[in-house]
Amino acid sequence: MSETQDQLISTTATTAELEDGTSASASASASAGTDVAVVGDTMQKKTIAPTPPQPHHPSLAGSVISAGVNFNGEAALTIKIQNIASTANFGVRLDLKTIALKCRNTEFNPRRFGAVVMRLREPRATALIFASGKVCVTGVKSTHNATLAMKKFHYILERIGFQPHAYMDYKIQNIVGTCDCGFPIRLEGLVYAHSAFASYEPELFPGLIYRLVSPRVVFLIFVSGKVVITGAKKETDLANALTKLYPVLVEFKKVQVAAFPPTVATTTTTTTVAVATAPTTTTTNPSPQGQLKDDTPTQMEQV
Repeated sequence: MSETQDQLISTTATTAELEDGTSASASASASAGTDVAVVGDTMQKKTIAPTPPQPHHPSLAGSVISAGVNFNGEAALTIKIQNIASTANFGVRLDLKTIALKCRNTEFNPRRFGAVVMRLREPRATALIFASGKVCVTGVKSTHNATLAMKKFHYILERIGFQPHAYMDYKIQNIVGTCDCGFPIRLEGLVYAHSAFASYEPELFPGLIYRLVSPRVVFLIFVSGKVVITGAKKETDLANALTKLYPVLVEFKKVQVAAFPPTVATTTTTTTVAVATAPTTTTTNPSPQGQLKDDTPTQMEQV
């Protein structure tokens, strides 16, 4: 009798261990991002797209690059990246209507534009998703955030049922940066001396357009000293281009800047000039006594 009870207790413990192991494995697989289906005594796993790892967080501030060298050998300017445009090809045809219905923060109006506009909050980015599988991401201010945003868009499309390729053919197409030289620039002299690379039409656009050959970027230079750099593919291209152009900007620096004349209160003062007139005394020779005045008219009186 005791042997039978011992066998029942051991069988119950083994069954409990198996159930605990099954539940533990099911919970572990569920936490790992898999769906567990138990059919009879067998356990089947149905895998879904796992949550992408987060080894890094989006950068809240945009990239700031130092460029230019002053007379002391120090960095003279800082370039602030304003926008980065990047493209990728997911290699699969996409149903834009399905994407617009299943995803949040999306816009799709085929009559106006043939692509889905999808926006992210972290990092702050906007994507144009086309039916051919090509995606264009804009609005980010660092290459780090541009790569992270493209990976998130790839993961979103994978979660709603599409099969995008792992190799996205990711490329950065354009980087836009701005900087301030800190001094006004003579644009007329600059376009006259560098007419092969510069064009300046103040009646059409107030800025001077300077096209640098190597690296291949375009400058928009304004009289106030503000500079916009566009067309770069890498962040280092911005720094190298501005380092080359900075001595030219210093050469055409405005030395004497006309200022507005100061407003002086004008007061009218009246000056009185005293003219001293000497008294004139007239002396008359008295006629001798007994001599009468000649009554004969003079020549003037006759006239």
